[in-house]
Amino acid sequence: MGIQVAIDGPAGAGKSTVAKKAAQAVSFIYVDTGAMYRAMAVHLLRKGITADAPDRIPEGCQDADISIRYENGEQVVLLQGENVNSLIRTEEVSQMASVCSALPEVRAKLLNLQRKLADENDVIMDGRDIGTVILPDAQVKIFLTAGADARAERRYKEQKAKGIDCSYEEIRKEIEERDYRDMHRETSPLKQAEDAVLLDTSFMGPEEAAGAVVDLIRRKVPAE
Repeated sequence: MGIQVAIDGPAGAGKSTVAKKAAQAVSFIYVDTGAMYRAMAVHLLRKGITADAPDRIPEGCQDADISIRYENGEQVVLLQGENVNSLIRTEEVSQMASVCSALPEVRAKLLNLQRKLADENDVIMDGRDIGTVILPDAQVKIFLTAGADARAERRYKEQKAKGIDCSYEEIRKEIEERDYRDMHRETSPLKQAEDAVLLDTSFMGPEEAAGAVVDLIRRKVPAE
């Protein structure tokens, strides 16, 4: 088994950015499980299945072929063999991913690939239930979070920088609603693993937060 680092936390806390930077610093493979669920969301939306029809999702997800490969050090998410990196970050896909990721049929579909990657490589994996469900025996577990105000402000600035018209109040409301959904869903709800280290990044930049993660990894997994 490779060295496994599990990073969990709410939407908008910066898990993906921090995990990528930390993985690069320690030469681990970064596995973005959220991107895999987003790819599933794209698959379902292409079938005409929306978040308003969750009863159609269990059957609709069965023929999805989702995998990850690396090209020049960059993660590429494949859906039915197609690179969908450019399609998985829209708001519609985000909302659909939140809905479908709560269903056991969808989670079971993706679970084996995630564990296989972690068994064969030194990985940093981030998501909602990595330390509690996907990699319960991970050597390093981190619950990375930030206050709703900080997360909304970051998201607002990101959208504005892209020229997207948006409302801070609406973004904050969406974050709170998603937090509630993720924490209260029946299957694998968002929660901090008992043996996870809490890392609040409300007042940290990405580099500082990644540095804190690297320090935790090096303390728990001494270099040979």
